[in-house]
Amino acid sequence: MARPMHLQTDDDAMKLTSSEVNFQMDAENAADKHGGGGVLRRCRICHLAVVSTALWAFVFFLHYSGTQGASVLFKQSAFSLPPLLSGNTVGRGPSSPAQPPPPSALAVQAQSPPPVEAAPAAAREDRGGAAPADRCAGRYIYMYDLPARFNDDLVLDCKHLWRFYDMCPLLANSGMGQPLGDEGGVFSPRGWYATNQFTLDVIFHARMRGYDCLTSDPSLAAALYVPFYASLDGGRHMWNSTALRDALALDLVGWLARRPEWRAMGGRDHFMVAGRTAWDFRRYDDVDEQWGTKLLNNPAVQNLTVLILETSPWRRDNLAVPYPTYFHPETAAEVAAWQEKVRGAERTWLFAFAGAPHPWQRDTLRPEIFQQCGASSRCRLFQCGRKGSASDCKSPGAVMRVFEGSDFCLQPRGDSLTRRSTFDAILAGCIPVFFHPGSAYTQYTLHLPKEPESWSVLITHTEVSERNVSIEERLARIPPETVRAMREEVIRLIPRVVYANPTSRRVDFKDAFDVAVEAVIDRVAKRRRGDAEAR
Repeated sequence: MARPMHLQTDDDAMKLTSSEVNFQMDAENAADKHGGGGVLRRCRICHLAVVSTALWAFVFFLHYSGTQGASVLFKQSAFSLPPLLSGNTVGRGPSSPAQPPPPSALAVQAQSPPPVEAAPAAAREDRGGAAPADRCAGRYIYMYDLPARFNDDLVLDCKHLWRFYDMCPLLANSGMGQPLGDEGGVFSPRGWYATNQFTLDVIFHARMRGYDCLTSDPSLAAALYVPFYASLDGGRHMWNSTALRDALALDLVGWLARRPEWRAMGGRDHFMVAGRTAWDFRRYDDVDEQWGTKLLNNPAVQNLTVLILETSPWRRDNLAVPYPTYFHPETAAEVAAWQEKVRGAERTWLFAFAGAPHPWQRDTLRPEIFQQCGASSRCRLFQCGRKGSASDCKSPGAVMRVFEGSDFCLQPRGDSLTRRSTFDAILAGCIPVFFHPGSAYTQYTLHLPKEPESWSVLITHTEVSERNVSIEERLARIPPETVRAMREEVIRLIPRVVYANPTSRRVDFKDAFDVAVEAVIDRVAKRRRGDAEAR
């Protein structure tokens, strides 16, 4: 009898026993009696079982195998973040930034200069196939899309923002102003702009638009940013009635109060930038003769963290950030090149002062500084004159040339305790000399070292005015090796006190913006932990 077709094998195949053949033939005969499709053949069952077992074994091998470090078929989402108040990510900032190779600069005292600190890193390359961690965990920022009257319309109205000059050229290039040339070799080829000291609101907003961890979900945000141009609004109405000065800020508070994002914590997880001094925003009475607006005295605004150029000596509820300078680099390489330039600058003057007399100020050191500097052959006195003159303090090249050629730069108080000139001096590698601790030490604690003697000199107001201390003699007693070490510390500070180009997406170093945002996130995290403990 012929062997059934499905049991035929090659000569070297395994032979079936006679009992197995009989069993199969009986099963087939029974199947034929019932139409040929009612009973599964045993060998097909075995075949399917073997194939199925092998397939599932292969799947589980891939899923649990440790040779590649992660599952291929069941890969987890790369962006899984717990709810805002879960306590798992709140307050957890970015990992320690990577350090790029130090620049090929001349060593100071046979030591290589410290590298520029890298910006918060993008997602690291996935090693070993592991699912990447959420690089923005603890760093997400929610940015309000405010009505244009609170920001963009103010820029469009730039001709009416300041009583004394046209602000339009100063607001060009996202608040950096017009590009500068090299000013006869004073500046490096790239990154220099004629930046006004009161345009930080615009610069910060432009930087935030390119922030790498923006989110449209407020529940994921480590902090919420309110892009109100407080400095532009305050400046345009400084000489008008108090009602007009306060109108737009009150409008903003009313707009925010209607938002669920605000009501979640009453604004205590929000922040904004007010690029002027606290003096400009702390009017206490509704009297037209009093200076400033009431922005910082508004109860709702007091819940926010406000980044400001100078805090009040009596209230430290906001955070002081550096004044904008003329330098807005895009990369760490540009910063390193500038650091090398000022490190090698020829400094022919022991000390220098650039400023105006300020005759309207009482109890000021400026007359004494003018007298001492003018009488010294080792001091470069740059008395500000009229615009366009050889001593124009609004000429970036002229001021920086003075600072680059001096070891020490005198920084008495300006119209308030602080001066933009402090940061211009640091940018030039010139060691600041202060006459009041409130001019820097108690202000810019986020951006400047805790040891003020490592990068600056303090000669108190009373020492000069009451004890007739000679500024020149005090500075001349500092040993040359100490001066070199202090200058190197000043140069090291440069990336932390400049604001990178807000229009660039190549920024790869940690600048004043990054330092400020980290501080805001940390403050909000502490506030949230306090709320959780209170509950």
